[in-house]
Amino acid sequence: MGSVKVAVFAYHDIGYECLRVLIDSKEETVAVVTHEDDPKEEIWFQSVAKLSRQHHLPVYAPSSPNTPGFIDLIRKLAPDLILSFYYRRILSRELLAIPRLGAINLHGSLLPKYRGRSPVNWVLVNGESETGVTLHYMVEKADAGDIIAQRRVLIDREDTALSLFRKMTVAAAKLLKETYPLIKAGTAPRTPQDSQLASTFGGRRPEDGKITWESPAFSIYNLIRAVTHPYPGAFTFHNGRKLYIWAATLNGQANFAEERSETPGTIEAVKRGRGMVVSTGDGSLLVTRAQFEGAEELSAD
Repeated sequence: MGSVKVAVFAYHDIGYECLRVLIDSKEETVAVVTHEDDPKEEIWFQSVAKLSRQHHLPVYAPSSPNTPGFIDLIRKLAPDLILSFYYRRILSRELLAIPRLGAINLHGSLLPKYRGRSPVNWVLVNGESETGVTLHYMVEKADAGDIIAQRRVLIDREDTALSLFRKMTVAAAKLLKETYPLIKAGTAPRTPQDSQLASTFGGRRPEDGKITWESPAFSIYNLIRAVTHPYPGAFTFHNGRKLYIWAATLNGQANFAEERSETPGTIEAVKRGRGMVVSTGDGSLLVTRAQFEGAEELSAD
């Protein structure tokens, strides 16, 4: 089977590892479309642009891929296939119509659940026990096209957004490697999504990390691990100062239940070498790592 011409829209670790799969398969990549790094964002992931340049691939980073000029550029490159891996812009109908083999996206959830932004963070916020990655055909509505293949990823109780994202990056590369021959041959399966089962979530903002101590301990624990490093962090206030909670455990819930105050958010005890026990709306939470805004991160005790 001969090679096909591919235009890759990619960013982040999943974009990097999936592009490596295509490079290893020696496909003719006619364009790699990525993003300029945002100086306001903590860049903890690998660079798609750097990998592309190392392999002498043409790199583009338009502020929008949907301008008439950029669409004309892609049309002239005449890719047989568009592949999108954690690219952050929705592609227009005009772009999606260009490749004869279609446009395919890799999404970080088991579609149709968790359509939209920040699925890795949302599954942790909601206390899910599994998630996954999905390859699907792209349509105008985000994450709504026919499913090609999925790979499940189990979520451990101790997973943070970072550790879960690492698992999903491995799963994404494996899924692409397994499925790409079918995509290339134009014989990949198409399973329509059941919109009745769909759930959609928006992007998360730093202010969404505010802790509501009236919530159950398990919900607060899930929020903390969903937005801890390298994300902006869960936070509360102590004597008027903003306090980030970077790590906590549920181990204190049973051990210290008898000490819990009826007022959620009260520091009930300090356990030397372990952390501080904080009451919640249901149970207690052992906070282990904390940081006042502008100060050093420390053990919570």
